Amino acid sequence: MTTRTSTPTAATTDTAAPRHPALTASDPELAGLIGAEERLQADTLRLIPSENYVSAAVLEASGSVLQNKYSEGYPGKRYYEGQQVIDRVETLAIRRAQALFGMDHANVQPYSGSPANLAAYLAFLQPGDTVLGMSLPMGGHLTHGWDVSATGRWFRGVRYGVRRDTGRIDLDEVRDLARAERPRLIFCGGTAVPRTIDFAGFAEIARETGAVLVADIAHIAGLIAGGAHPSPAGHADVVSTTTHKTLRGPRGAMLLSTAEHARAIDRAVFPGLQGGPHNQTTAAIAAALGEAATAGFCSYAHQVVANARTLAEELTARGFDLVSGGTDNHLLLIDLTDKDVSGKVAAKALDRAGIVVNYNTVPYDPRKPFDPSGIRIGTPALTSRGVPASAMSTVATWITAVVEAARAGDEAAIAKVRGEVKDLMDAHPAPGLPVS
Repeated sequence: MTTRTSTPTAATTDTAAPRHPALTASDPELAGLIGAEERLQADTLRLIPSENYVSAAVLEASGSVLQNKYSEGYPGKRYYEGQQVIDRVETLAIRRAQALFGMDHANVQPYSGSPANLAAYLAFLQPGDTVLGMSLPMGGHLTHGWDVSATGRWFRGVRYGVRRDTGRIDLDEVRDLARAERPRLIFCGGTAVPRTIDFAGFAEIARETGAVLVADIAHIAGLIAGGAHPSPAGHADVVSTTTHKTLRGPRGAMLLSTAEHARAIDRAVFPGLQGGPHNQTTAAIAAALGEAATAGFCSYAHQVVANARTLAEELTARGFDLVSGGTDNHLLLIDLTDKDVSGKVAAKALDRAGIVVNYNTVPYDPRKPFDPSGIRIGTPALTSRGVPASAMSTVATWITAVVEAARAGDEAAIAKVRGEVKDLMDAHPAPGLPVS
């Protein structure tokens, strides 16, 4: 079970002091909206696998006076003066990232995951070059060469998928495609991949075909940091990751690489794609990386996986069809085809019940992406609240009841689940939220 930083809670009565006094005084409308979001995050069961709760320390760092600084360049080589403290903050984040992920080099400046991935293209490719990535409908990411992304319009995207019979990546297909298409860049990782990524297998294919291997670990970075998923270190040339999701940091990103590619990566981020870094985010990344190096975080990472596996077992026992038959990480992809309800209808019904998920395509989905057959769920946020594996039976029962209610149009049943969800959330307060 994860160790949570204790956070002073504020009373929620009308006579309580406002939680955001300066904002309440200057812009009460906006302060009210933020307060409503705080309450929503406190009262709902957040099962979106890319969402989590950051600690009070990470929140403080991201809202600090580092917002006031402009710092184009890198530590020791800036285009602005007055960087004595900023250089130390960024160097601290870099050092912690290198140590935590076992990579030679770290760049903590990318604004988010998509620009980080785009920097990999800029570092190694010319427009029109070939990139091999996982198909978006199969679980990949837009920036792995999909048509509607700049990466698919400026580069030649070739895609691999998963087997129909197993729902798992077929490395034989990846190898055949790499041999035939000779990509300059190969991406492994994605947004809806419930199974362990074979970094060593991908690295062998990249070496054989002369490609640079980029491991996109945005979803599983926290699991890797906590030892609950194999690491790409020693296999991938470049590692791209966001810093939120399972890593429980701010909305930012990092690029890690071997020493050989350090200069190319740095030049691609700045001046290639970005100007000044967001120093407040860099500080919050440093704070999150410091937390991720603790024994408590390691326990949290393993509990995320334990909760996901237990939830998968409970859902399977209730007749749900899970893509690949289960999960090895934090994420479950549920195909609702045999439930006679679409993913979108189910997701909206679950939201009314206080269970927050996202509708998602499933491999070989016959439905359109905006109204697909599946829903995607994950256990990082509920684990950060200390919800144990023993509660996964209750969560599975709620999901079952709401999906059945969505099909039948039974709003009373959905409302009943909503009250029960709030009771569980009240019993497990979220870290970092200033509400009781």
